Amino acid sequence: MKRISYSGYRFPPAIIQQAIWLYLRITLNLRDVEGLLAERGILVSYESILRWIMYFGPMIAADLCKRRPKPHTRWHLDEVYLKIDGRMVYL
Repeated sequence: MKRISYSGYRFPPAIIQQAIWLYLRITLNLRDVEGLLAERGILVSYESILRWIMYFGPMIAADLCKRRPKPHTRWHLDEVYLKIDGRMVYL
């Protein structure tokens, strides 16, 4: 798995990831994310946040998809009730 490189950016990776998370996960707009970061003493413009989202967003999404467990071909069901001809049948 290729690591995401944050070299060449003024802010540390934790701040960039937090801004992206606030925008995508909590669905705030860019100015709200800018305001929340400003309350924490981090002065960054909403244009920079938009650039981070456009650049790092797809990479972070691909990384999360790779980490997700793969579905199995076998399912295990404990109890199943079906409605057949208007009556409930237990399998």
